[in-house]
Amino acid sequence: MPAELTRIFSDLHYGDRASRVHQLAQLRPLLDGVDHLVLNGDTLDTRPGPAPAHTAACRAAVLAFFPENVPQVTFLTGNHDPDLSPHHALDLAAGRVFATHGDILFDRIVPWGRDAALIDRKISAALAALPPPAREDLAARLAVWRRVAASIPQRHQSERRRLRYALHYAIDTVWPPLRILHILQAWRAEPVRAAAFAHRHRPAAKFFLLGHTHRPRLMLPPGGVTVINTGSFCPPLGTCVVDLTPHRITVRRVESRHGEFHPAETLAEFPL
Repeated sequence: MPAELTRIFSDLHYGDRASRVHQLAQLRPLLDGVDHLVLNGDTLDTRPGPAPAHTAACRAAVLAFFPENVPQVTFLTGNHDPDLSPHHALDLAAGRVFATHGDILFDRIVPWGRDAALIDRKISAALAALPPPAREDLAARLAVWRRVAASIPQRHQSERRRLRYALHYAIDTVWPPLRILHILQAWRAEPVRAAAFAHRHRPAAKFFLLGHTHRPRLMLPPGGVTVINTGSFCPPLGTCVVDLTPHRITVRRVESRHGEFHPAETLAEFPL
């Protein structure tokens, strides 16, 4: 009997013009033979925005499509879909693999974004309102991050007109140019923060799976945990999937062929 296959990926951003996923059917080759699919946050944008009908339609499509094509689906929340699911993190392989979207590593959630300072104030206030022992509890912290994320409205994500979208995307993401520096700083800090996070909250984990920063890569920071970022379905950096079987974890690149997304060559493989 074939070994059960769990596949994990993140950051579809379905419904956002920047996403390469225009129709969910493009993802069917990534679902073939999968027994358990874990969507690790930012599957779509569910936050309040100026196009609620579009948001509702995307949400309904996502919640229908994946369970129709995979026997078991776990939706983990991200900062763009904070209310999609009650699940914010997931332990797999008897605790050896830990998955969460990754924004929990940053006190400003998106430290390069226009709302970073506002988010920082909101998170600080929400943590201060908790009893001191709860401030370091993972479930309590994830709940704070999700409540704050849900209070930040969509910006360019809801713009349906192409040229206005491009302008708003540039304003929200790369202007002023100092934001590029903040992105680079987040990339540099990510593995160190992930290792420290795992040491504190999941010391038994050997693999930490995340997304959020849109840069697919394998990181081996000091501390004994392997950090794997699955990237994004938004250009330009690409995406990968993590495949988990009872005895092995495999990282595979995702490629687009004839408008569909397929698992491609193996980038790394580890025994469990």
